[in-house]
Amino acid sequence: MVGLRCLSKYTPLLAATFASVLMLHPARAAAHSEETTLLHDHTATSASDTSVGLDERLGAKVPLDLTFRDETGKPVRLGDLVAGPTIILPVYYSCTNVCNYLQNGLARVLPQLKAKPGTEYRVISVSFDETETPALAARAKKMHLNSIEAPFPVDGWRFLTGDAGSIRQLTASAGYRFQRQGHDFIHPVASIIVARDGTIVRYLYGTTFLPKDLALALLEAREGKVGVTVRRVVGYCFSFDPAGKTYVFNLLRVSATVVMLSAGGFLAFLFLGGRKRRQQPTRRA
Repeated sequence: MVGLRCLSKYTPLLAATFASVLMLHPARAAAHSEETTLLHDHTATSASDTSVGLDERLGAKVPLDLTFRDETGKPVRLGDLVAGPTIILPVYYSCTNVCNYLQNGLARVLPQLKAKPGTEYRVISVSFDETETPALAARAKKMHLNSIEAPFPVDGWRFLTGDAGSIRQLTASAGYRFQRQGHDFIHPVASIIVARDGTIVRYLYGTTFLPKDLALALLEAREGKVGVTVRRVVGYCFSFDPAGKTYVFNLLRVSATVVMLSAGGFLAFLFLGGRKRRQQPTRRA
């Protein structure tokens, strides 16, 4: 009877704990998620073609022995540029729409990173249009470096072109599938973060970058850690807002976790404290 009275005394606490459990398992949203692959279609053709999309290959490696041409037309081995954490942007330089937004979005965020460009990380834009020339790459480099509102080393962001074979090997290794439509392309809008050995550690989607996402991705690349674990933690504490295309703090879920931990600790204290009192010998007067 004493146990029942004690339990009933803390019924409100148990009810709050139960409500917290319900908060931890909300209905799954049918909207967007971080894993959503954004496609950009420059034409009237449907972007639902199965030959276009992005299949994440976290933990796989991009081939570092591929040779491209840099902004001056000089042949350069990819492995010589991927000397540390590297952000690879698959684009094409004659694109006047989303490819520019992607690179401009990154240019706005780069000054907010604490890591030093050129030494602690590098950005590489790679054209998947084999007909584009180093002159186009040089023009794109000048435009985007000038848009960075802080001093930025020219070696910190490289712009490459290449032949169809090298391009296809690189994109295929990352699961990046695109399709030519006349003079334009249907393609995913994503950035690929790789470690020094070419291991793919993370994908970032869309044209808007959050400094914390980019900083975490570069940290993972520096440590050689694949990003799925961090995404799960971030996904637990944050919810994706499709309207704002960003993450917002999940107050209910985090609060529910705190309530559960506090309630569990309090109940454990009551249980262990009761056992200790029962085990103490009764003194006689």
